[in-house]
Amino acid sequence: MASGPLQVRGQVVSVKRVGAYAQITLLAPGLAERVRPGHFVALAVGGETSANLLRRCFSIYRAQERGTYGGTVDVVLSAHGPGTQWLASRRSGEPVDVVGPLGTPFALPREPASCTLVGGGYGSAPLFSLAEALLARECRVDMVLGAGSEDRLFGVLDAKRVARTVTVTTDDGSAGVRGRVTDVLPSVFARAATDVVYACGPMAMLRAVSLLAAEHDVAAQVAVEEAMACGIGVCMTCVLPVVGDDGVTRMVRSCTEGPVFRGEQVRWDALGTVPADCYGAPVGAGH
Repeated sequence: MASGPLQVRGQVVSVKRVGAYAQITLLAPGLAERVRPGHFVALAVGGETSANLLRRCFSIYRAQERGTYGGTVDVVLSAHGPGTQWLASRRSGEPVDVVGPLGTPFALPREPASCTLVGGGYGSAPLFSLAEALLARECRVDMVLGAGSEDRLFGVLDAKRVARTVTVTTDDGSAGVRGRVTDVLPSVFARAATDVVYACGPMAMLRAVSLLAAEHDVAAQVAVEEAMACGIGVCMTCVLPVVGDDGVTRMVRSCTEGPVFRGEQVRWDALGTVPADCYGAPVGAGH
C-alpha cells in the first residue's frame, strides 16, 4: 500500500446533511488508498483569495479507492465557524485543496480481541472504518455512541451494521439511555469482556473513558481533538503533555505523534499547560 501524505486539488462530489452535521465526499486522486483508520485530512477553506489561511482538520469517515468518480474520502463536520460554513456550502464540482492522509492511525490488535468503540457526536466518524478493520482480524466489536441530543448522534445505523451490540446515550434522553457514555461503559466492558477500548470525541469524554478503562484494566486508544492549524507538525498549536515509554513527559504534536495516543499516557489534568516536570520545561512552567 502506498504511504505518506499528498497534497491534491480535490473536488466536491456531494454535500449532504446528516442530523446536525454535514457529510462531504471529496474526490482526492491517489489519497484514498493511503488511508488507515484514524487518519485525518487538512482542507483549505475560503478559496484561493481567502483571508482564511489556516486549514481545517477532519477525521476521515470513509475512504473508497475506486468508484464512479475514482478515489474519494468522506469527512463529517459541524458548520459553526466561517471555515466550516464555507465547506458545508460547497457544491458538486467545486475545488477543495486537500492534504492527507495525516497523523498516526489506530493500532490494531495482533490477535483477535474484544474491542469496544466509543464515539461522541461526529467524533464517531473514524470508528466505522476501524470497526471494519477489526472485523477483518476476527475481533469482536461493540459500540457506544453518545451525544448531547439525538440530532447530534452520528452513525447509529452504520454501527448496527458492523457491531455485535450498539448502545446509545444522549444527555437529554432524546435517544437511547439518558446520560453519558461512561455511564454505560462498565456494563459494556463486562458483557463483552473488553480487551481494548477505542475512543474519539470531545476531550472531556476521552479523559473520562481513559480513566474508566484504567479502572477496569482495559487498554485504551484515544484520538484527541486538539485544535490543529497546519496538520503537518509545523505550527505547534496542537501540543499536549504525553508520558513516553521512558516515563518522561514531553510536549508532543497531536497532528504527527497523534492524534491517536494510549489513554494512560496523556496527562489529562495538565492539558493546556506545560507541566513543571515536562522535558525542557522552562522555570515557572505549569501555570
